[in-house]
Amino acid sequence: MDNIPWEELFATATQARERAHAPYSQFRVGAAVLYEDGSIVPGCNVENASYGLTLCAERNAVARGVMDGRRGLAAVAIVADSAVPCTPCGMCRQVLAEFATPAVPVRSRTLEGTEAQYTLGELLPHAFGPSFL
Repeated sequence: MDNIPWEELFATATQARERAHAPYSQFRVGAAVLYEDGSIVPGCNVENASYGLTLCAERNAVARGVMDGRRGLAAVAIVADSAVPCTPCGMCRQVLAEFATPAVPVRSRTLEGTEAQYTLGELLPHAFGPSFL
């Protein structure tokens, strides 16, 4: 997919961020996943008092996409209120690798508009996948 609608993705991620459940860390994150069919699926982080049960925005967006029957992840946008753009955590990187190729672009933006961009392969260069099974 050559024409990725980054501004629409970031707007969707920003709106999703507003719905985050982050009463413990106050670190609200929104994500938007673009699929090859052009659909955009949002996600937000959902914290839990038992931190290990917290769900990240990226994984929520992917899970929602799977529930809707989506495959073919084409791009990921992330928005967080941080000093620098935050990257997906390790668990999110692995989940993204399950549904995307290493060439898929991942961009992160702060609320002030500072942006960083990567490919999934740069974020997780030696992903575990089906070839190991």
